[in-house]
Amino acid sequence: MPLVYEELHRLAHQYMSRERPGHTLQTSALVHEAYLRLIDQKQVHWQNRAHFFGIAAQLMRRILVDYARGRSYQKRGGDARQVELDEAMIVSQERAADVIALDDALKSLAGFDARKSQIVELRFFGGLSIEETAQVLAVSPGTVMRDWTLAKAWLRKAVTSENS
Repeated sequence: MPLVYEELHRLAHQYMSRERPGHTLQTSALVHEAYLRLIDQKQVHWQNRAHFFGIAAQLMRRILVDYARGRSYQKRGGDARQVELDEAMIVSQERAADVIALDDALKSLAGFDARKSQIVELRFFGGLSIEETAQVLAVSPGTVMRDWTLAKAWLRKAVTSENS
């Protein structure tokens, strides 16, 4: 754990920097939750460092999406807005919707091009370089660059059309 904790914390910090200010889930809590899920992985044969952190990034994304969805469940008030003086609450609900919309778009992308979806997870959420992503997926860096460019364009269109 000491060997990977700092890197997991860096990944979690990247995720949390994209979240709304005042998010109730802390960076350390995200690291710990991801670690607990990682050690529960029984059937994974870790190929290398990049593979480990790619899976860690995917787990962190799932944790944040589950958290965002949990905030809008009916038993917790559904889509009702909390009215407070702090305008951050309005922004937070919009950000939670953005996280869910991105997750839905990634799932849709994975339905017809799983590699592009994996590249987005590894690059955007995992913070892996082009070379590290290519190594994890066993493809060339040029292929990663092309797929990354196409995936970003496709996701931008999917998310903006969903919000329209």
